[in-house]
Amino acid sequence: MTSRKPPGIRLFGGVKALRTYQTLALVLTFVAYTCFHMTRKITSIVKSALDPKTKLGSSPWGQLHTKNTLNIGWLPFNTTDGSTLLGEIDVAFLAVYSCGMFFAGHLGDRLDLRIFLAVGMFGTAVFTALFGAGYWLNIHSFYYFLVIQMIAGLFQATGWPSVVAVVGNWFGKSKRGLIMGIWNAHTSVGNIAGSLLAAFLLKFGWGWSFAIPSLIMVSIGLVVFIFLPVSPEVMEIDIDDGGINSVKDTTKEPLLEPGQEVKHKAVGFLEAWKIPGVAPFALCLFFSKLVAYTFLYWLPFYISHTPIGNEYLSDAMAGSLSTIFDVGGVLGGVLAGHISDRLNARAITAASFMYCVIPALFLYRTYGSMSIMWNVCLMFITGMFVNGPYALITTAVSADLGTHSSLNGNSRALATVTAIIDGTGSVGAAIGPLLTGYISSESWGAVFTMLMAAALLAGLLLTKLVCSELRGKVPSTGSKDVSGAQATYSDEV
Repeated sequence: MTSRKPPGIRLFGGVKALRTYQTLALVLTFVAYTCFHMTRKITSIVKSALDPKTKLGSSPWGQLHTKNTLNIGWLPFNTTDGSTLLGEIDVAFLAVYSCGMFFAGHLGDRLDLRIFLAVGMFGTAVFTALFGAGYWLNIHSFYYFLVIQMIAGLFQATGWPSVVAVVGNWFGKSKRGLIMGIWNAHTSVGNIAGSLLAAFLLKFGWGWSFAIPSLIMVSIGLVVFIFLPVSPEVMEIDIDDGGINSVKDTTKEPLLEPGQEVKHKAVGFLEAWKIPGVAPFALCLFFSKLVAYTFLYWLPFYISHTPIGNEYLSDAMAGSLSTIFDVGGVLGGVLAGHISDRLNARAITAASFMYCVIPALFLYRTYGSMSIMWNVCLMFITGMFVNGPYALITTAVSADLGTHSSLNGNSRALATVTAIIDGTGSVGAAIGPLLTGYISSESWGAVFTMLMAAALLAGLLLTKLVCSELRGKVPSTGSKDVSGAQATYSDEV
C-alpha cells in the first residue's frame, strides 16, 4: 500500500521543515506507545480487585491465596484457583502478542504505517474496554475474559514494529542510539501512568480502570491517524542524516555502510531472518527480556516478601519502591544508546551491559536486604544494566538492521526486522515469569541464579558480532585509514 500524507498535514499546508516532522514523529510515537503500555499494565493492578488475595503488581503464577472460597472479588477469579486463572490469561496474552508480532511486522512493511498503527490503537482500546465491560454486564465467564485479552494482545502486537519503523525512517544511524534511548522512556512512562490511573479508578469499580484508559487511547489514536508523518519520502522531504537536500534522492543510511539506492519491495519474513545480525540480536533479546519481564512481574512481590532492614514492607510500599527499577532503566536506555553511538558499536555495548547485569543481580540479592538505601541504590543499578541492552536492541539495533547493506538499500524491512527481534524477545518475556513462579517456591536464590545465567547467555550470543566490531576498529596494516570501524556484520555472521 502506498503511504499518503496525513490528512491533518494536508489540511494545514505543506510544511517542509525537517526538524518539525522529526519532532512530530518522535512525540506522536512516544505518546502512542505510552498508551500501549498504559493499557497493558491495567490487568496487573486490577488483579487485586478480581482476586483480593493476589498481591498488587505481583505475578499470578504463585499460589498466593488460601484454599477457601472468597466472599469478595469477582467470579471466576475470587475462587481457590483464581490466581491460576489470572495467570492463564497473562500467558495467553503474551503468547498471542509474541506470535502476532511476527505477522504485524510483515504487514507493517506492506501497509501505510500511520493507518496500521492507528488501527492497532483502536483495536487495543476496544478490547481493553470490553474486558472492563464485564463489570457492568455482570459477566463471569472465564473464557470471555480469556478471548478478549488474547485479541487485545493481537492488536497490541501492531504497536512496537510500527513506532520503531517510523522513528527509524526519520533518524540516521549516527544519532539513532541516543535519540531512541531517550525515546524508549515511553515504556516506563506507560507502566507508571497505567499503574497510577488504574489504581486511582479502582475505588469507582474495576471496570473504570479499563474504560478511561481506553478512551485516552482512542483519542491519541485519532491524533496519530490525522497527523503522524510516516517517513521523509511520504512527506516529500530529502533527508541526509540531519539535513535537507535541495535535490531529492532516494538514499538511506544502512547499518554500518554508506547508503545505497532505496527499493520499495517489502522484504519477506525468511529473508529478514537471514539479514546478518538479526538472529543473534533476536536470541540475545530473548534472554534479555526474560530477565527484564521477570522483574516487571515479580519485583514487587519479591520486595514485599523479603525483609529489608529486618522489616517487611507493605504491598503499597513495595510497589512504590519497585518503580526505582524503571527509573534506573530509563537512564540505562539513554546511556546504552549514547555509548553505542560514540563507539559505533551496538554489539559491544549490548554485550557489555549484559555482562554487567550478572554482578548487579548478585549484589542486589546479597546486599539489597541490608537497608532501604542499599535496596534502592542496587535496584537502580540493576535496572540500568538490565534495561540498557533491552532498550538498545529493540530500538536502534532493530532500526539499523532494518536498513542493513545486505538489503541493497531496501528500506522496506524496518517493521519486519523489528517484529522478528522483539517477537523473539517476547517469548522470553513469557517464559521468565512463568519459570519464576515455580522456582521461587523453592528458593529465590535459584531464581537469581537463573537470571544471571540468562544474562550470561545473552552476552555470549553476541560474541561473533563483538569480535567483528573489534576487528573493524583495528586499522589495516600499513594504512592510516580507520574506516574499518564501519565493517559490516556480514563478515562474521
